[in-house]
Amino acid sequence: MNSIVRKSARLGYLAWSSGRRALATGLTSQSLPDLRYDYGALEPVISGDIMEIHHSKHHATYVANYNKAAEGLLDALEKGDVEKVTSAQSAIKFNGGGHLNHSIFWQNLAPISRGGGEVPTDGALLEKINAEFVTVDNMISRFNTMTAGVQGSGWGWLAYDSAKDSLVLTTCPNQDPLASTGLVPLLGIDVWEHAYYLQYKNARPSYLKEIWKVVNWADVAARYKAASA
Repeated sequence: MNSIVRKSARLGYLAWSSGRRALATGLTSQSLPDLRYDYGALEPVISGDIMEIHHSKHHATYVANYNKAAEGLLDALEKGDVEKVTSAQSAIKFNGGGHLNHSIFWQNLAPISRGGGEVPTDGALLEKINAEFVTVDNMISRFNTMTAGVQGSGWGWLAYDSAKDSLVLTTCPNQDPLASTGLVPLLGIDVWEHAYYLQYKNARPSYLKEIWKVVNWADVAARYKAASA
């Protein structure tokens, strides 16, 4: 092997090694976030049993599986195992998305006694909603119709499109993170059955109608302010 070939191979290895180290740095271990309220604090809209199972079991599982997949990815990269790299990336997207989505969801909710369901009477978010949807009620109606129609499991979102300076209503399947579409999440509603089935059975529209009574509009407004600044 001549010196040019050896140098090229060395540079290639250094580039790969550097990229792997950067990836390793980015894949930090995640942990289950604490809730800002007790499991029963959203009753009667969402039962304490649902909240406990949803947070301590489902969300916790996404976190654990993400951490496991992240470790597996780094190991697969070390070994140059393309099949395991691909599998780990899929698991990271699903479980990482579940972790991101739920972390937003918990903050998007608040007990009625702490402002849950209180629609803003002024401010930039209200002005934007009224400008694009005429009224908050009209936006909610469109959101619920759209989200009730999600096939299987997924999420409904009120998002901000920074490129167009506009609000967007959209859905994502499974645990796909909204940020992967280029939109900024403002309000997400989980319509996986584990989010409502124990209380609302198969009546997803009833769950969607009731959950607005505990929406934390202050959090949604803060997200819009940050996204549109």
